[in-house]
Amino acid sequence: MRQRATVRELAAETGLSIATVSRVLSGRTNVAPRTRELVLRAVDRLGGAAPATGGRGGVYVRCPYLLDDYFGPMVTSVVETVELHGMTAVLDAGTSAQHSAALSALPTSDDVAGGVLILPPEPGESLVRLREQGFPFVVLDPRTSPPRDIVAVSAAHVTGARSLMTHLVELGHRRVGIIAGPREWLVTDNRMTGYVAALADVGVLPAPELLRFVEPTVRDGYAAACDLLDQADRPTALVGFNDKIAVGALRAARERGLRVPADLSVVGFDDSDISQATDPMLTTVRQPLAELGRMAVTLLLRMIKRHELDARHVELATDLVVRGSTGTAPVRREPSTSD
Repeated sequence: MRQRATVRELAAETGLSIATVSRVLSGRTNVAPRTRELVLRAVDRLGGAAPATGGRGGVYVRCPYLLDDYFGPMVTSVVETVELHGMTAVLDAGTSAQHSAALSALPTSDDVAGGVLILPPEPGESLVRLREQGFPFVVLDPRTSPPRDIVAVSAAHVTGARSLMTHLVELGHRRVGIIAGPREWLVTDNRMTGYVAALADVGVLPAPELLRFVEPTVRDGYAAACDLLDQADRPTALVGFNDKIAVGALRAARERGLRVPADLSVVGFDDSDISQATDPMLTTVRQPLAELGRMAVTLLLRMIKRHELDARHVELATDLVVRGSTGTAPVRREPSTSD
């Protein structure tokens, strides 16, 4: 049986670039008819890969993180939507993928027609370089502010965070501890903007001693909450960057004999499954995780088909979900002069 020719061999045979041969094999439309015919004849002679048609082919889905209750729903919806359109998802997931050089090989791959990159750790320059090489992709939940020409999908973090803090303000909370995510993440900046805006509406600025930046884990949320709750003038509410951090805060409160929400209100973000497994259940902000994945694939398919995109940065609405972990701010007894 004759061995299949590689993209590099087809490029050498035709005198075309590897990127051009890859575009023909992946079925993209931005190729001149004569060029396409030249590649197809080389495929017949050398026994190369059969080209895709109509923009069909694989979709590279990269999620360099554990597929937990946050990333799992997004990845699942991306894969299911890709398959609904008759395409194959090529999944690259797990923390080991954070250090791979997978992106550099995508423009010359004969297996994929486009990609969905979930919270990519690469700098913006790497994404721009990938776009300039003609590879269509969509960034889902960008880690940093995406360059202007990069297509990105995210949730409306500013409005979601503002609605959450407004809820606490309306319950009378003014001294609020904020356990935010990593400082360098775009989503951290966006949510902080929402939190600060809601406090500013009632003339309150967040006190520096009430602000912590941590990794979005239960363990880090617990440690930050312990630190905040051990202050002499402790906060009446804690805002977690996500539901995992809020779960850690609930544990810290319980260990100190604080009742939630009578003594302390605790809120999260994401409305992941864990938010309904706590006692009390968490007040949080629901992100449309599955819909984010579907939207990313929809935009990618339009790019593969060379459709014009009027909006390149798309935000989907969030919803405030009020449950039992929030209540009226407790009245603090002012110390008397005899104390």
